[in-house]
Amino acid sequence: MIKKSVFAVIALVVLASCVSPKVYKELEAKYADLKKENRKLSTNNEALLSAKTAAENELKQLQSAYDEAVAQRDKLQADYNATKSNYDNLKASYAALEKNSSAAIAANSQKNRELLAQLEAKEQALAAENARLEKLKKELENRSNRVAELEQVIASKDAAMTALKNAISRALTDFEGKGLTVEQRDGKVYVSMENKLLFSSGSWAVGVEGTRAVKQLGNVLGDNPDIAVLIEGHTDNVPYKGNGIMTSNWDLSTKRATAIVNILRENKNINPENLTAAGRGEFAPVASNNSPEGKAKNRRIEVILTPKLDELSKLLSEE
Repeated sequence: MIKKSVFAVIALVVLASCVSPKVYKELEAKYADLKKENRKLSTNNEALLSAKTAAENELKQLQSAYDEAVAQRDKLQADYNATKSNYDNLKASYAALEKNSSAAIAANSQKNRELLAQLEAKEQALAAENARLEKLKKELENRSNRVAELEQVIASKDAAMTALKNAISRALTDFEGKGLTVEQRDGKVYVSMENKLLFSSGSWAVGVEGTRAVKQLGNVLGDNPDIAVLIEGHTDNVPYKGNGIMTSNWDLSTKRATAIVNILRENKNINPENLTAAGRGEFAPVASNNSPEGKAKNRRIEVILTPKLDELSKLLSEE
């Protein structure tokens, strides 16, 4: 219901040349919600990667504890063997002395009882250490399996994103050298389109060539329903000088991002719930604004594709 409301508001803004302050404030509120959702997704992704790192560190600590327990067990075993050997020697000596001296027999009996007590204590300590060792070994195996599962899921996601990047690159081959780039980094795919491919100066209406590029991108996204799609609008640092409902580069960048979303929504295979539009204004440049070339690079739309991490979240939440 909320998504339909957002669409209705955006449609009214596109069709009307000006709107009431109330509607504009509602748009600002919905934009803030979308921006908050974007930050939440980024935070979740970083938290999941941090959790994986923590699990690996914990695995290393368990391995160290396991190795220490093995060394302690071996030492106890050696002590036990030495004590038993001493006990056996004393027992033999006791048998020999028994024939010659009742006093010697009494002394050996006391010594024998002491050694038996020591032997029992060593056996108990060895049994306790073996039990602790088995517990550590089992926990170590469980942690190892969990880390392996996490690594497998992450590797699968990375492979899927690589395949997605390659598919997008193939689909957008016609636009190479026209201000379009496709990159993969940090587990995401970034599709950057300069404004010269999409918009006229100061406008948020997508041109014919730009519309074709966005639709071809949409064809690939329609085949990948498990991908979250964030569309970010960016400008250079030249203040917006238009009038009417547009007052700043923030407004212009948001409007342009929304225009791309509207084109993608024409593809019925794309779930609208996977789409997010955001305006960044001039505050996330990729080049210096001190030259015309740098400003041209900063005037762009970035489509950021992120895999959904539900499976990874489930693994991390398991005890």
